[in-house]
Amino acid sequence: MSSPIDNRTPGTQGRYVEKAVASPGEIPSDVRARRILIEVGEVALMAAVLYLIIQFVIQTVHVVGSSMFPTVVDGDYLIATKIDYSVHAPQRGDIIIMRDPNDPSKDFIKRVIAVPGDHLLIRGGRVYIDGRLLEEPYLNPEPWTENADWPLSPTASSEGVLMGPDDYFVMGDNRNHSSDSRLFGVVHRDEIRSRAWIRVLPLTSIGLVDGRRPVLTSQHLPALDAAS
Repeated sequence: MSSPIDNRTPGTQGRYVEKAVASPGEIPSDVRARRILIEVGEVALMAAVLYLIIQFVIQTVHVVGSSMFPTVVDGDYLIATKIDYSVHAPQRGDIIIMRDPNDPSKDFIKRVIAVPGDHLLIRGGRVYIDGRLLEEPYLNPEPWTENADWPLSPTASSEGVLMGPDDYFVMGDNRNHSSDSRLFGVVHRDEIRSRAWIRVLPLTSIGLVDGRRPVLTSQHLPALDAAS
């Protein structure tokens, strides 16, 4: 149990003299005004920092639709980071927030599959990067049957289409139910707004959203499929 604080100081001959404690009404008006200005300044500074964080560092995302099922689902709330791509380029496997190519006022959420310099080919629901099979453990387990080949026409290289210096090929994890680069083509760096980072709602699923990443295997594209 704490002891009471004695506000007295020893005086002469062992006696105590009471300390003078100013009441709020006795604080000089200029001191009170200075304190109020300091408090207002602190609140304004905190508000400015919060605004800068929301404007330039993070983005809140409400997922609508099922194109990224089962990784994120309709109704999820996410926090995306804007600062990552000011430091480095988007990486294969990143889940990104990008502008809708048909309506820039809206956003899409997709996964980066191929990055600049990659040769990409999709045959029979399998993705090949530079002629090597890309293993994707995050996909919806249902058989991939819709738009399971890309491109449809023959390519100059047996390894597929070469991504240009500012080309990113994106797809949803729910391949049969996603409008993505198979339909609207590659996207460019300035169309990518942020990287999806953390799911905050529902609370039962809180955590990182891109924990499962694609793996480039040593399995090569069969010669017959390359020529199809």
